[in-house]
Amino acid sequence: MEDSTRMMLGLTIGIILMIVLVMKTKIHTFIALLLASLVTGLIGGMPVVDIPGANGEVITGAITAIKDGFGNTLKSTGIIIGLGVMMGGILEVSGAAEQLAFTFIRVIGKRKEEWALAITGWVVSIPVFADSAIVIFAPLVKAMSSVTGISVISLALSLACGLQLTHCMVPPTPGPLTAAGIMGIDVGQMILLGMVVSIPMLIAIVPYCKWIGKRIYQTPKSDGDGYDRREYKAEYIKTMDEVESMMAQKNLPPFALSIAPILIPLVLIFIKTIWDLVGTGEGIVNSIIGLIGEPIVALAVGTVLAIYGLVRKVDNKKVIGIMDTAIKDTGLIMLITGAGGSLGNVIKVSGIGDVLGEAVVGLPIPAILIPFIIAALMRIALGSATVAITTAASLTAPIMASIDVAPILLAMSCCVGAISFSYFNDSGFWVFNGMFGLTELKDQVRCKTAVSLIMASVGVVILLLLQIFIH
Repeated sequence: MEDSTRMMLGLTIGIILMIVLVMKTKIHTFIALLLASLVTGLIGGMPVVDIPGANGEVITGAITAIKDGFGNTLKSTGIIIGLGVMMGGILEVSGAAEQLAFTFIRVIGKRKEEWALAITGWVVSIPVFADSAIVIFAPLVKAMSSVTGISVISLALSLACGLQLTHCMVPPTPGPLTAAGIMGIDVGQMILLGMVVSIPMLIAIVPYCKWIGKRIYQTPKSDGDGYDRREYKAEYIKTMDEVESMMAQKNLPPFALSIAPILIPLVLIFIKTIWDLVGTGEGIVNSIIGLIGEPIVALAVGTVLAIYGLVRKVDNKKVIGIMDTAIKDTGLIMLITGAGGSLGNVIKVSGIGDVLGEAVVGLPIPAILIPFIIAALMRIALGSATVAITTAASLTAPIMASIDVAPILLAMSCCVGAISFSYFNDSGFWVFNGMFGLTELKDQVRCKTAVSLIMASVGVVILLLLQIFIH
């Protein structure tokens, strides 16, 4: 059996094994992901442990790849999740999240909540990493669900779609910025086209988010511990008068103190993003901006602001208890997120991703779809949208001269393809599911996986239409 065939067989068997274990057995998702990672690597040709290669290099074993993938994923998400949920606990218990939700609804009006969150995500994810933004905005989303009666799924999914679109398509986020550099595209043009293409994709997906929210109807429990799920009924949705009456009976903190723990970390991260794009030098200002703009530092600042701005008069032990309660369920989220990273790293180290990409380049398909398919397969294989975009751009760039398609459309095709499939090896998939109480596999697929497929399909149609006008 050829190496490439064996690698593809390993990936197929690993994914099927994981799905069967999760759906048909008592095996936990965390264990199923680890077993799928191990089976994928071993069948794909990886040794069990590291062994010396022919030229003195070390051939990475499946066990090492699993450990490295787990650690590297939590290195970037674990601290953020921990700080975010502690801050969220303070916002929820103090009433700040409800104040934000009420103000948000009063400004935008009823029946527009999903659209408002989708647009918020679309704007915020340009400077802020999408997974970080999901964690930062989770308290607001849950409070809006409690206040309005709208399913937390439709609200959170609308936010996630907006975040995902600009994260994948609009510089200065790493993926599209790297694609522009590899393929020689002006960054300003990339920003403009990324916005133009992503807006119709956002418009197309919000109605689906609203629809699926009624099929998976769940709202936060009154004690803040998990979610109540039931069959959707129109009378569950509160009128504006009901919202006004309910909020008038509560003693909520001021809006400025409520928004500060969320807004200030976003501003700090945004400043660092802009500074990295245009700043120069290695002076003290550069060091300070680099420090305070790191997501873990910015979120730590936000958490401290929440503590001393919202619960400064509350007993110390009670404040610690609030944060302890908020963080108690994050261990499971982190375990599953890390295991998803293990699967992605095994696929990367084993070479399965390279096999997929090289196979597509030679296919007899419309040229504009070549980078799209490469990026889609990379996203399926590796889980990371940024890596998918970078890989697709790297493989497409050498053949650009022989393809009769505008380079900027090829670059955008890489970005649209990277949106196309969010599932088990995507850390964002597990962060979303864990934050908003999705435990059933079919529900998880109907949310994050389905919206990514729909948005990518709309994006392909837009690219094919743009090809008529851009040469």
